[in-house]
Amino acid sequence: MIMPVSADKVPPPSDDKRWKIVSATMRRHGYSPNALIETLHTVQESFGFLEDEALRFVAQSLSLPLSKVYGVATFYHFFTLKPQGEHTCVVCTGTACYIKGAKSLLDELHQKLGVKAGETTPDNKLSILTARCLGSCGLAPAVVIDGNVVGNVKTGQLLHHIEAQVNAK
Repeated sequence: MIMPVSADKVPPPSDDKRWKIVSATMRRHGYSPNALIETLHTVQESFGFLEDEALRFVAQSLSLPLSKVYGVATFYHFFTLKPQGEHTCVVCTGTACYIKGAKSLLDELHQKLGVKAGETTPDNKLSILTARCLGSCGLAPAVVIDGNVVGNVKTGQLLHHIEAQVNAK
């Protein structure tokens, strides 16, 4: 049986005060391996993304193999391993969305903005992401721009939707 690690045995990666928030989440759950997803959420909320150093700290603190922590971080689309742009555009690539044109939307973004899925524009304004399914199949192809779902998006409209959302903030 794996015994939980106390906070004293695994020091945070730096003196950054945000690590106290992460440690508090793990402490609240008794450093249980079952607290992995909530802990990763706390890291991402605190730092904006999950870097290698953070994944190692969480793995050690929760007595989990790094491979398991990395596997969870890469399986769920709401976790990101790289810093994101000021705005995000998530294109659903689920079956319904793909059949109704998701690939064309991604190709258009690549052609017009010069970035592929998983990348951020050079000015750090926009990150292009994909999701396996948004659960909005009736709106296919669906896109989430800064947290707002836009459905039935046609090629040629996506950049207008992105600009409208960005200018609304």
